[in-house]
Amino acid sequence: MSKLKLLMVCMVAAMGGLLFGYDWVVIGGAKPFYEPYFGLADAAKAWESGFAMSSAVLGCIGGAIGLGWFPDRFGRKPSLLLAAVFFTISALWTAFATGYWSFIAARILGGIGIGLASNVSPVYIAEVSPAELRGRLVSLNQFTIVIGIILAQLVNYIVFQKAVPEISWRVMFGAETVPAALFLVLAFFIPESPRWRVSDQKGAPVVREDRPVAGTSRPLFALLALGVFLAAFQQWCGINVVFNYAEEIFKAAGYDVSGVMFNQVITGIVNCVFTVFAMCLVDKWGRRPLMLLGAGGLAVLYAILGTCYFFEVKGVAVLVVVMAAIACYAMTLAPITWVVLSELFPDRVRGTAMSVAVAALWISCFGLTLTFKPINVAFGAAGTFGLYSAICVAGFLVVARFLRETKGRELE
Repeated sequence: MSKLKLLMVCMVAAMGGLLFGYDWVVIGGAKPFYEPYFGLADAAKAWESGFAMSSAVLGCIGGAIGLGWFPDRFGRKPSLLLAAVFFTISALWTAFATGYWSFIAARILGGIGIGLASNVSPVYIAEVSPAELRGRLVSLNQFTIVIGIILAQLVNYIVFQKAVPEISWRVMFGAETVPAALFLVLAFFIPESPRWRVSDQKGAPVVREDRPVAGTSRPLFALLALGVFLAAFQQWCGINVVFNYAEEIFKAAGYDVSGVMFNQVITGIVNCVFTVFAMCLVDKWGRRPLMLLGAGGLAVLYAILGTCYFFEVKGVAVLVVVMAAIACYAMTLAPITWVVLSELFPDRVRGTAMSVAVAALWISCFGLTLTFKPINVAFGAAGTFGLYSAICVAGFLVVARFLRETKGRELE
């Protein structure tokens, strides 16, 4: 393919990331509207409200595990098409849901689409890209995730300004139908992965093999263990803690509800800009230095945030550190983890092994969401950030010890 055609093909595959980002964030803006509609605003309905927020994560885990075999058996292109179908149906179903359990089922279906797309999109892009461009092209997936997040934040902000409680949440969810349907149409026109086409073990259950992988001295199990750790670390590095605290931080800085939502859009733009920096650096600096920079940088920034909370420092100073943490994550761990995972495994099991790592990512995400409040209650804000600083130190040590550089090397 020419470079232009290659870029277009990769952008189509990366639309799975865009829908992933949109679907993941839109529910936050819709929450104040759908909760009264389904009678979840009462404190007695806290569990039902929490399940509505987290049900998509269960779908993500199901999509990664239950359909993990699909890309290696039937190909990358059919997997992208299937994910697009799930996204389209989920968007329409959620927008027209009339009951709580119908809403939950639609969210789970969308989560299955996220789980499948987050597995297949980076693998497909890695397999069609030349070695010298692979890092930045795989990073397109993270870039489109960020674009999806910004789109969701913009839609939430615009709809919030003209709020009509009965239909606002339906508009927020229904707007996803447009990019989902576009993804479904465009995915028909991209080629199948050439590496999958030449594979002679489609769907073979070879993840259990423990012999050294060609070109390395490490058995497949060791690579899989490293992939699972990196996927889990991307979630447990603590950036979701920052996002959970964002509303509180903005309010402490003197912003009203509308201002908080606007600042969340600014946060998304910061995320986007520094993801572009990552795309420019990944094939120059390499994967390992950026992973080390992310783990070390976040460890320092969380230590500063924990100190600020310990001494009750709030306002603009904390806001600046939060933005720095988001920028650090966006430039390093957010996109580079996907690049490393797409390169880590041999051709014969890449789709299946990737699904195991992605399942670990979503299980970790669910665990983080589930334990955040108990940890915060037990240790307070200062202790919480201190804990995640320590996790980042551990991640730094593992990356320094076990992750080898893959920049410029052919996948084989």
